[in-house]
Amino acid sequence: MSHRVIAGRAKGHRLQLVPGDGTRPITDRAKEALFNIIGRDIYDAFFLDLFAGTGAVGIEALSRGATFALFTDLDRRAIRTIENNLKSTHLADEAEVYRMNAFTLLERPPDDKYEFIYVAPPQYKEIWSQALQALDANPAWLPEGTRVIVQIDPKEKTDLTLKHLTETDERRYGNTLLVFYEAVPTDSQTQEQD
Repeated sequence: MSHRVIAGRAKGHRLQLVPGDGTRPITDRAKEALFNIIGRDIYDAFFLDLFAGTGAVGIEALSRGATFALFTDLDRRAIRTIENNLKSTHLADEAEVYRMNAFTLLERPPDDKYEFIYVAPPQYKEIWSQALQALDANPAWLPEGTRVIVQIDPKEKTDLTLKHLTETDERRYGNTLLVFYEAVPTDSQTQEQD
């Protein structure tokens, strides 16, 4: 499977894969569709790539005009792969890479406001739903309009009851399902901002 940057400043750059079979890189078809849906909203956006794997999605976001991307992964080999891919695409200056548990990060207050949060955890462990519930439990990550996109196998999809996120769309590309959520304002958020 080719693994490359599809569009933008780093277009055509080949990306390294993480050694072993612990990550599941997004297909070019699904990645292209994802960014067609996001469209121009990626310009100047802050992008959080949770369970980042190779970093392909966050790197695509930077290549297409995002201002900053934060990558997290727990796997040491994934972190090395992300750092190498950022270096080879000349996008390292616009990124930070954390080797840490995504849930530890989501318990903290965010350092920045992220317009996009991409969730693509290991399959079949219900981690995607736990990640959404963790975001929902810490709405500081979810100012109004923040979009959360989940990449899962279609068989993993279940309906979740969330207070701060509403599902807006889902698209299937082979055995990849992209599910789109948007942060909705809540009374407590409005009061906190006053």
